[in-house]
Amino acid sequence: MKSSELAKSLNLTLLVDVESEIHIEGVYIGDLLSIVMAKAKNNYAWITIQTHINIIAVAELLELSCIIIVENMEVDNDTLDKAKELNIPIFKTEKTAYEIACILYDMGIK
Repeated sequence: MKSSELAKSLNLTLLVDVESEIHIEGVYIGDLLSIVMAKAKNNYAWITIQTHINIIAVAELLELSCIIIVENMEVDNDTLDKAKELNIPIFKTEKTAYEIACILYDMGIK
């Protein structure tokens, strides 16, 4: 799925687009980076309120499919720049983590 298709399906704002297809095999919700690093898996979408540059390092380390920033949190320009550099899609929404997770579940992503 293209990141623009995911953005449209979930009514997300696409902050960092990528050229390649993204494949989502699961979802992890978490804001404590050390716990995310221990629990999230390759090709998972990560739902979080964290916006600082360290989220990019975690996403790259785990080879996450994308980051979805919830509750309309503002994302630092440094974070966006690093995500572009590393080809990591970032989305933003006013919805809660729970609401986004429910929509992804209804789409068959568990």
